[in-house]
Amino acid sequence: MDDLNGTIDPRCLADPPMAMDVINQLDMFGIALYSILTFMATASLLLYSEQCAYVYKNVPYPKKTNIVWVTGAAPVISTMSCLGMWIPRSTMFTDMTSNSYFAVVIYKILILMLEECGGEEAFLRYSVKKTFWISTGPCCCCCPCLPRVPITRRVLFLLKLGSLQYAIMKPALSVLSVILWTNGIYDPNDLSITRATIWINPFVGVLTIISLWPVGIMFMHIQKTLRSIKIIPKYAMYQLVLVLSQLQSAIINILSLNGIIACSPPFSSPARGSMLSQQLMIIEMFIITMVTRTLYRRSYEPVKLEPKESENNLDVKLSLNSALDEEHAA
Repeated sequence: MDDLNGTIDPRCLADPPMAMDVINQLDMFGIALYSILTFMATASLLLYSEQCAYVYKNVPYPKKTNIVWVTGAAPVISTMSCLGMWIPRSTMFTDMTSNSYFAVVIYKILILMLEECGGEEAFLRYSVKKTFWISTGPCCCCCPCLPRVPITRRVLFLLKLGSLQYAIMKPALSVLSVILWTNGIYDPNDLSITRATIWINPFVGVLTIISLWPVGIMFMHIQKTLRSIKIIPKYAMYQLVLVLSQLQSAIINILSLNGIIACSPPFSSPARGSMLSQQLMIIEMFIITMVTRTLYRRSYEPVKLEPKESENNLDVKLSLNSALDEEHAA
């Protein structure tokens, strides 16, 4: 074991390198790669700024505020990933910023779907005597036997509360994690039972699942109604940002902790995994930013909510048809 430990580069066991150490070790390929990725992150931010100007000019309040929040997810994550790429020791703070912002986006996407229906009051009038299908992900997609829930003001409030709790708790827990990290109690790479990481992260995961469920319920209810404004690809972009920013990063982190992603001095295995995750994130968020810009850059006119041919109004239609038939017969 002593011989084996003697062959390990000490830098593979050290903290992430300083920013100047990263710059000094770049070769021509590294300079080109970092320059291209920085250009992508900057372009994402500029495209988002132009999108904000367009939305504020053409969209009424409060819908424009929600659109600005939702479309900013990819540019914000891309910018934070670029900062984390250049300054490896800042990843605790850049990840906290990205995750806290996206926690608010989850709530804002739910509110935006209500605004696209004309607001909460218009949605409730449209959904009189209709029901929510709650057998959807990520909580109950495997429970199709669950009963449908009537759409009422109370149920709508609970859905909004389910997403809002994550927008509040995630930033609070992120700040707590940073405070514990400065004291050496929280370490994202240490999952031992004595560390706060093993207790905070699962709790955040539960809160995430609870917040995503109301958004999925609302989307399943209004996807056909809002098909004309491309709600399905918009929701797909939101889901893609969620998967890439949460699941992809978690997978890369697990691989690096298990040594599958090799150490490359001055980067230790966890630091190199974090760097690779950030570089991938910049490219992915740049593409998502361009797609999102095309989806939200449109004329914003109110969607007319018309009753659907469903079980809720089928009896009414049949009774009207019967009355017309009797009138013609008379």
